[in-house]
Amino acid sequence: MPDYRPRKTLFNPELRRRGIYILPNLLTTVALFSGFFAIVQAMNGKFEVAAVAIFIAMVFDGLDGRVARLTRTQSAFGAEYDSLSDMVSFGAAPALVVYVWALKGMGKLGWIAAFIYCACAALRLARFNTNIEVIDKRYFQGLPSPAAAALVAGLVWVMIDNDWTGEEARWYACILTIFAGITMVSNLRYYSGKNINLRKSVPFMVVAAFALGFALVSSYPPGVLFALFLVYALSGYVLGANDWLKRRKRRMTPE
Repeated sequence: MPDYRPRKTLFNPELRRRGIYILPNLLTTVALFSGFFAIVQAMNGKFEVAAVAIFIAMVFDGLDGRVARLTRTQSAFGAEYDSLSDMVSFGAAPALVVYVWALKGMGKLGWIAAFIYCACAALRLARFNTNIEVIDKRYFQGLPSPAAAALVAGLVWVMIDNDWTGEEARWYACILTIFAGITMVSNLRYYSGKNINLRKSVPFMVVAAFALGFALVSSYPPGVLFALFLVYALSGYVLGANDWLKRRKRRMTPE
């Protein structure tokens, strides 16, 4: 008896639904390539290039989500692919770069510090994926992995730019690497910027502020970028202290 069930062809609507959107996933691929390139350059001893590659990965990682939302091309595949890309670019790559540059000569403490960062990045991404529907979209829970990676890569970049060797900066690198890792898995709040609507009109001063920001970064990229992400990392502790003071004040206020 002939089989009249629909065959799985390229023109089958069921198969078309399984396709992926090109633009946002292409941007994610560029971010993944940048993270992989950073690892390769670190293995070749080009640590400054590796640090810059991590910052480039961060730029494209920020673009893919924005583009997906603006073009309405979000998908479950894109979300999973983005997480895997983040693990390489903002988990493994910064840990390996800072380890080879500064922590390798510290023995066990060095690779343990690098592993703490890498493990915390994985935990941070897993928690983000499972809590994405229940958390306040205005804030991240814990330091975002791209910001943590920028903090570590920024330290490498600014130290090399000021003629510091990895051996001279190893204790600073060790402390900052552990700090970035622990902050990623903390419950501190960090402003996400996801409530910014790029399709709405803004006052002229906002555009002027962006222009001033670009000029400031271009004046000394390593130092300014490292300072910005260090301030962002510390902002979570400021918000946490402020929340703690408010709760303490409410408990002490009589009913």
